[in-house]
Amino acid sequence: MPTICHFYGIIIVMYLRNKEHNPPHVHAITQDFDAPFLIETGEIMEGEFPPKAKEMVKEFILTYQKELEEMWETEQYRKLPPLD
Repeated sequence: MPTICHFYGIIIVMYLRNKEHNPPHVHAITQDFDAPFLIETGEIMEGEFPPKAKEMVKEFILTYQKELEEMWETEQYRKLPPLD
C-alpha cells in the first residue's frame, strides 16, 4: 500500500495489486476512518469520512487527478506534495 501523500492528519494511499480494485481510486485514512475515493470525481465511494476532511481529499484528488490516473495505470507510484 504505497503512501502517495500525507496532510492534515490524512494519509492518501493506493493499492496497486494488479488493479483488482476497480474503478480507479485511492484510500484516505485518518486515525478513525478509512474510505475509498474515486479518482475520476474525487467523491467518496462508500463508508464515512469527516465532512471537512472529505472536502480536502476531494481537492487533493482533483488537483492531482492526472498524476493519480497515471499511477493507477502504470502501477508505479510517487509521492505528491500535500495541500497548502
